[in-house]
Amino acid sequence: MDPSVLVLVLALLLDLAVGDPTWLVHPTQIMGAGINALEKLLWRPKASRSYLLAAGAVVAVIIVAAAWLITRELLVAAGRLNYWAGVLLGGWLLATTIAPRGLAAAAAGVLRALEEGDLVQARRRVGRIVGRDTEGLDEGEVVRATVETVAENTCDGVIAPLFYFFLGGVPLAMAYRAVNTLDSMLGYKNDRYLYFGRAAARLDDAANYLPARLTGLALCAAAVLLGCGRQAWKVMLRDARRHPSPNSGFPEAAVAGALGVQLGGLNYYQGRPSRRPLIGEARQPLRREHITRAVCLMAAATLLISLAGGLILTQKGRWY
Repeated sequence: MDPSVLVLVLALLLDLAVGDPTWLVHPTQIMGAGINALEKLLWRPKASRSYLLAAGAVVAVIIVAAAWLITRELLVAAGRLNYWAGVLLGGWLLATTIAPRGLAAAAAGVLRALEEGDLVQARRRVGRIVGRDTEGLDEGEVVRATVETVAENTCDGVIAPLFYFFLGGVPLAMAYRAVNTLDSMLGYKNDRYLYFGRAAARLDDAANYLPARLTGLALCAAAVLLGCGRQAWKVMLRDARRHPSPNSGFPEAAVAGALGVQLGGLNYYQGRPSRRPLIGEARQPLRREHITRAVCLMAAATLLISLAGGLILTQKGRWY
């Protein structure tokens, strides 16, 4: 088997088997520590707009470049030591950039709480995977939040890192994970990060531009397996650009169309209302089983992209 395909298969199997063990240091924890250290060094409370924009860009460049370079050097060193050491390290590092198991487990935890009739616990669990306020959500809104985050994270947590792996090996997948981590830590529109985090937010938008659209296509293809591919395609084409994010609308609209539900609406963030445009058609109310179906769409899209990418990798033969 081609070594790059071995790395891909190993990464998918590792994620399926163990996910991200809490006892093992994750690369994003190291990235996060680096971001925090650079932020403490460069952020100034009364600095000019131009300084904050430049300082934030410096942080982004350093973190992304370091993620790519360190990953490549580790893989080169392991490969020189032993072929299988390089493959195993490549598989593990790629596995840390994807999270289909973690995403499915988080959604299953919300669903389990709903099935047990524990709405308070369901709100608490969905609050761990979304940024909105969840304390006052009813069951339908808990389901909506879960379906939306499964759809969005099918791109961020699965398809996008695989896309960059197919494009430039494990180092580029890790560089993408660095971009995503930067955005999650700095990409906020508040007083502290409006300018300092702008480079991180814009870089994340750019990095996800193609993967988000690829994710939408993959989810539409996965929807064919559920007999609703045409509706997924129709809703994605019509509603994807309604979303305030330039990218998130594509996977969310594809999932909304496939499930025959309506996403978007009123959310609260730190007590402040934020009304999102409606996506999809409310052919049926949001129900618990839609969480399961959204996870199935994510899994099927992951499989389809992995199979397609595996064919590409056989022509490349390199994973770093």
